[in-house]
Amino acid sequence: MELKGKTAVVTGSTSGIGHGIAMAFAKAGANVVLNGLGSEADNAEAVAEVKQFGTEVTFNGANMLRHNQIADMVATAESTFGKVDILVNNAGIQHVAPIEDFPIEKWDAVLAINLSSSFHTIRAVIPGMKERGWGRIINVCSAHSLRASAHKAAYVAAKHGLAGLTKVVALETATAGITCNAISPGFVWTPLVEKQLPDIAKADGITIEEAKAQVLSRQPSGEFATVDQIGALALFLASEAAAPITGSNYSIDGGWTAQ
Repeated sequence: MELKGKTAVVTGSTSGIGHGIAMAFAKAGANVVLNGLGSEADNAEAVAEVKQFGTEVTFNGANMLRHNQIADMVATAESTFGKVDILVNNAGIQHVAPIEDFPIEKWDAVLAINLSSSFHTIRAVIPGMKERGWGRIINVCSAHSLRASAHKAAYVAAKHGLAGLTKVVALETATAGITCNAISPGFVWTPLVEKQLPDIAKADGITIEEAKAQVLSRQPSGEFATVDQIGALALFLASEAAAPITGSNYSIDGGWTAQ
């Protein structure tokens, strides 16, 4: 699929799912704006990895808690590349606690980064997309946009909200040459998950393989999705082939939400 001449902004893209999506877009010829809050060395490494395909790649450290920094990120991308054709809202954080013990500041932060930041990015890119008559918005939700889990009040609320925002934006842009869709992964094999497995195994007194099976217990396939697979789905949704698809929420969860 060809994205030559297109520019994509991908939030939360210096590692994990966002980085996989950025790699897929760059490989297809798109210029990419990466975003994240990692160390300077990690950010530079992420940029170098995406640059290997020969497209223009920049980094913007906008904090997704700050709407003014989000607006500046979009404005900088537009001034650098002339436009933003594709927006992927991937930035997210998690906190787990019973609702009566859930820290208010954690609730506010999870809602701000996982939901409100997507409102701010979409609000910023829509005028330019409408002016050009073309745009692709992809919101990375989660199986938790369709299902709930105990102790994840803020995350589940935010992801359900993001799925709803996806539908509203799709309706408002349906005749403007713009599509807005969601991707809802289940468990995905990322560096973060890989690092967590030994901790789970140690805490529960089990092997790493048993810890992996425990994590995947909700996923009927018994397999993690990969960031490359998520990237391939995002690439399809950004393509001309997906022009009639808008307002959809694509589960990529090994059958989790089919149960």
